[in-house]
Amino acid sequence: MKYRRILLKLSGESLQGTQKYGLSPEVLQSYAAQIRDAVQTGVQIGIVIGGGNIFRGLSGARKGFDRVKGDQMGMLATVINSLALQSALEDNDVKCKVLTSIRMEPIGEYFSKARAIEYLEAGYVVIIGGGTSNPYFTTDSASALRGIEIEADVLLKGTRVDGVYTADPEKDPAATKFAEITFEEVLDRRLKVMDLTAFTLCRENGLEIIVFDMDTPGNLGKVLAGEPIGTLIKH
Repeated sequence: MKYRRILLKLSGESLQGTQKYGLSPEVLQSYAAQIRDAVQTGVQIGIVIGGGNIFRGLSGARKGFDRVKGDQMGMLATVINSLALQSALEDNDVKCKVLTSIRMEPIGEYFSKARAIEYLEAGYVVIIGGGTSNPYFTTDSASALRGIEIEADVLLKGTRVDGVYTADPEKDPAATKFAEITFEEVLDRRLKVMDLTAFTLCRENGLEIIVFDMDTPGNLGKVLAGEPIGTLIKH
């Protein structure tokens, strides 16, 4: 395998599958099977999940929610998703721990770098819920932060698109995909990969990013084996 330890960022929206809201058991099972297969190759996996399938703080704020309370609701949504994925993983015989950035035992242990690494090295998948625990930060920022903290080799951003394009492929049929691109070029071209806070954290701490389509079964294994699917963002 190309990587020893990874941080996998999963989109909350992807977990709703074809539904407009909530959790799709089929998507959860598909993700769990891919993660199980990856764990069996010996790679250590930390995971951060978004909460957009349940509640999104920013859009809540536009509808009259206080922004801080909206973001806190979003953090709780990520914990619900973390528990759902933990349940699906355990159903696939994968050892898994949920750590939370907000104290909420017995739902999950309080996150610390030392605890997370201890579990990873003992063969557990570690899901870190609750975002950064601070309002005004996205789960992309949480995934960048946790990826750096657990000393991951790479941040894998599993989304519904299969990489980074010159423009939005859903709006521009002429958009072409990058196999590789530098952090600087992403900034120069103002490409939307993740929010700027998350992106800057990765760039300044040397954490490479691979954007790939997690919704196609088997893709996680291909990325981990070094196959050139998705887009690698590097220095």
